Amino acid sequence: MVLCRSWRTRFILLLPLIFLIPLLFSVSELHQKPIQREQRTNLSKKSNHIILGPAAGQGFPNRLQCEGLKAMNRILLPSLQKNLDISERVSFVSMFTVYNSSRRLKMESVDNNMDGKVIIGNTSYTKPERSIAILNTFINFIQVSMPRSQVLLLTDPAANLTMNRKNTTLFPVSGDYTRGQLMLQRIRSYIAFLESRLQQKFEIQNFVNHYIFTDSDVAIVDDLGHLFENYPDFHLALTFRNNKDQPLNSGFIAVRGTLDGIRKSKIFLEEVLEIYSSKYIKASRMLGDQLALAWVVRSHISFTTELFQKPEAFSAEINGSSILFLPCAIFNWTPPEGAGQFHGMPLDVKVVHFKGSRKRLMLEAWNYYNKTGSTSDMLCLILRSGRAKYDF
Repeated sequence: MVLCRSWRTRFILLLPLIFLIPLLFSVSELHQKPIQREQRTNLSKKSNHIILGPAAGQGFPNRLQCEGLKAMNRILLPSLQKNLDISERVSFVSMFTVYNSSRRLKMESVDNNMDGKVIIGNTSYTKPERSIAILNTFINFIQVSMPRSQVLLLTDPAANLTMNRKNTTLFPVSGDYTRGQLMLQRIRSYIAFLESRLQQKFEIQNFVNHYIFTDSDVAIVDDLGHLFENYPDFHLALTFRNNKDQPLNSGFIAVRGTLDGIRKSKIFLEEVLEIYSSKYIKASRMLGDQLALAWVVRSHISFTTELFQKPEAFSAEINGSSILFLPCAIFNWTPPEGAGQFHGMPLDVKVVHFKGSRKRLMLEAWNYYNKTGSTSDMLCLILRSGRAKYDF
């Protein structure tokens, strides 16, 4: 009887704890969740200055090895473009426009609680100035790696742009340059440009000018003249990556400058435009061009994922055109942003693509090159900084 009463007494005393313990855990979780949310927010915030991390790919074969910001194993080969026949040349074509309305800038100032400017090195940039700075840096890299090359900028005639740069020419193309139609307009502008080249038949027959269509946020870090020598049979070249849904990237398209190469490249892009407009128009602001490219390629060749898993060039026939597929790892390499698997930078990388918020890194890389004069050391800066999120 005494034991029973003692047990009841203890139970009564412990009863409040039974209800209190879950409450304590709940309070603890409430304190932890804001901390976790804050940590996630801090991780996702973009940095306004260069953040150096470890150089990915250390110890991997055929990858850039860095000691600090010093490249230990990249050897630059002599420029091959200097050895090209005088009757051949490689030109770069990029579409460019600026959105600089006072209303848009005012909205950005309110959203960011600042005046819309960022500082890189000793220079302060507004939003439109940043776009121009990226464009100038794009041209700078070409003039260092391929000084004989011309740059042709496809522009909106209404933009009233001026560009006073050596070997740089504006090529106005009428169209819809609004943000929602920009990627669609890019394909249209490429086709219009190729059509204009076909109209200059006599010039093409006597002088071969190969064309490389790229975004303006890329750095050409090695001579690409070898591309048309090493692969003499392709009409058009695309870059691919190991991505099931979006295996092709439209940021780099090479066109052989013969009449046959230009004509067949134009026909291929017209088919891409048709698929873009009919199947992927809802993605006209972004990704629609890449989805359309993948659809066209898959509809004409036996699509095997194995071909896109190995970073090795291969060719295929599409509607009578010879299409060369080049690995993004070399011809369209992008610094990974944030987390994810990453095995470093290939030693033979030719093109670095500063997509999205990496554009600050593009300007920082050019500033560092100006300071050191070393392309290899600059690549170490990109490699060690590429996983941070910057403010562009």
